[in-house]
Amino acid sequence: MGKVCNHGNNFIYYDIFSTNSGDFNHFPDDPEFADIIQKAEQAIENGVFPERISQGSSGSYFVKDPKGKIIGVFKPKSEEPYGHLNPKWTKYFHKLCCPCCFGRGCLLPNQGYLSEAAASLVDTKLGLGVVPKTKVVYLASETFHYSAIDRAKSRGKKYALEKVPKVGRRFHRVGLPPKVGSFQLFVEGYREADYWLRRFEAEPLPENIRKQLQSQFERLVVLDYVIRNTDRGNDNWLIKYEKPGEGAEDDEHKVRSKSIAAIDNGLAFPFKHPDEWRAYPFHWAWLPQAKVAFSQETRDLVLSRLSDMNFVQDLCEDLYEMFKTDKGFDKAMFERQMSVMRGQVLNLTQALKDGKSPIQLVQMPRVVVERSRSGGQGRVVTLGNAFTQTFHCKRPFFSSW
Repeated sequence: MGKVCNHGNNFIYYDIFSTNSGDFNHFPDDPEFADIIQKAEQAIENGVFPERISQGSSGSYFVKDPKGKIIGVFKPKSEEPYGHLNPKWTKYFHKLCCPCCFGRGCLLPNQGYLSEAAASLVDTKLGLGVVPKTKVVYLASETFHYSAIDRAKSRGKKYALEKVPKVGRRFHRVGLPPKVGSFQLFVEGYREADYWLRRFEAEPLPENIRKQLQSQFERLVVLDYVIRNTDRGNDNWLIKYEKPGEGAEDDEHKVRSKSIAAIDNGLAFPFKHPDEWRAYPFHWAWLPQAKVAFSQETRDLVLSRLSDMNFVQDLCEDLYEMFKTDKGFDKAMFERQMSVMRGQVLNLTQALKDGKSPIQLVQMPRVVVERSRSGGQGRVVTLGNAFTQTFHCKRPFFSSW
């Protein structure tokens, strides 16, 4: 973000330039996403600021375009549930007064923004299409939660520019430093899955629509299992559904307009399986849809990719390129995260081959697949010369299986 120096105006100018979020946001391979981020930056410049979302345990924001339309959800790293600038004081109180129950012991702290973007990457690589596009971006806004020092610096910069008008005209986006975080495209017309699932119990769907919902549900299962999502309830995945007479376009297929959106993926990619107080289960495992064997459509979509070790290795490398950008990146811990993910992929591949259901999948023994080395806990099976498969038998104290 630039160095803070007090040796002349040149250093002040450099610091001002470095707080321009546009200097960081480059998406040459995705011009559509780049255009959306540009609109978000233009809106902030014009005083249309992101609006903090009241729900949740972190500082997250609805981001708007210059006309005030919501176009995305931004979750800054520094305002994550246990981030040092989290505006939700209850989490800070939790950390201060109850450290023994603080956080999820299987996750690396303050990497939620990377988990959000990584879930989108996995979704894209597997062709699932259930995660709204999410990438790491930098944004600055007066409505974000900043420290008193940052706000004082911002006032100082504005005062300096008032004294040097020419510089002010050149560096028009000044003030508060950009925050790094995840930016997820906003999806319209969706409601929490729990709402629709209850409706579907009372008003059963036509068979063809039920099959479509089942197919979409299985994609959610594949995503959550591969990334080992530790925070999937029926309130943080969404369904879009239109009944006859509620906006569907043609008479013959009025009930067909439906899809799933998997949001809130910030608590995934653990570096070990949950083995302490809580199991962090997948709540979709209690749904009737979880008792149905994976469809041929789902197997055709992902099995050939997941069973290809080259594909899995490419996926790990893509995730490495993303995760290494974090200031606290630790290569050894990242490799542990990938060991868990490879184990999940291995189990899922076997379940798809064996015609199992999602409920049977989550009941399989937990596995990690790490680069070959001696030692380790559990039963070890060597997979060629590159990787070692380890079965873990320890169960969480609060386990649902």
